[in-house]
Amino acid sequence: MKVLFMCTHNRCRSILSEAMFNHFAPEGFEAVSSGSQPSGQVSPLTLEALNRAGITTKGLYSKSSDVFADLPPDIVITVCDRAAGEACPVYFGPAIKAHWGLEDPSALQASDDEVKKAFESTLKIIERRVHAFLALPFKQLNPDELKAALADIGRL
Repeated sequence: MKVLFMCTHNRCRSILSEAMFNHFAPEGFEAVSSGSQPSGQVSPLTLEALNRAGITTKGLYSKSSDVFADLPPDIVITVCDRAAGEACPVYFGPAIKAHWGLEDPSALQASDDEVKKAFESTLKIIERRVHAFLALPFKQLNPDELKAALADIGRL
């Protein structure tokens, strides 16, 4: 199963989600990430947070959804934060879709220590959601039930 995490710039939240998902994913599950307006580089703060958490950063880069045009995902999860006025990107038609909004820790205007704590908090939220996702009884869920379960996870 291929899961695409999307955000606007693909430099922080979607990258954190991709890396965390792949860290825990069993064989047959893979996460990728993209942005509707990719920045072209992963935030150094994102890479530092992943390194502190012991999660590999190998192969992570900021990219457009066009990269996956020939291999569409099964599930698309947007992680942009609508509450901050950020528009979620447009995404693949046939895939099951969910929204797991996250505040952008890289946009926090605060001390280095507070930003570090914001990244740690964001990673904890992502980890809880990833574990809940991977615990789903996929073979027992029809597409509508899976969509509802993913929406519930987004509220964790």
